[in-house]
Amino acid sequence: MQIEPTSLPDCVILTPARFGDARGWFSETFADRRLAEAGLPGPWVQDNHSFSAVQGTLRGLHYQRPPHAQDKLVRCSRGVIFDVAVDIRKGSPTWGKWVGVELSAENGRQLLVPKGFLHGFVTRTPDCEVQYKCTDYYAPDCDGGIRWNDPSIGIDWVMTDAVLSAKDQVAPLLAEFSSPFIWEDE
Repeated sequence: MQIEPTSLPDCVILTPARFGDARGWFSETFADRRLAEAGLPGPWVQDNHSFSAVQGTLRGLHYQRPPHAQDKLVRCSRGVIFDVAVDIRKGSPTWGKWVGVELSAENGRQLLVPKGFLHGFVTRTPDCEVQYKCTDYYAPDCDGGIRWNDPSIGIDWVMTDAVLSAKDQVAPLLAEFSSPFIWEDE
């Protein structure tokens, strides 16, 4: 498994090796042992799988606050998405900064989105499937979001009209948000 840094120091891109022959390929997409050896979070307790039929479907920007904050390991198993993480840790030198990565079934890349980061993605093709692992269980009372097109964050989604849930349409702006996450200088 190859691990690449991003412009946000705590977010990394993982690319599992693929072993192919005339029949196709095989890839070990997750091995908790390998992530632990690399110093990445764990243990992983929940798998999620979403399907988006329409190109331009945007899910996010979401977070889950303590005591059920989640690290997420995201991959696209069908189609192509633009996956985004935004730092919302108070005191962080990268507060409000974002990183975006194209994840696809073809490239096999995964994005690690740590606790204290917003997460969202937009589908770039129809019929996308996204799968992600979490280090804590979903807790509705800890669920929250920030508006996908917040100008203070300035994410370049490479599109202007998004297919959104009712909840995402009315999410607050970052300036209206008091983050429960604190950056700890390591």
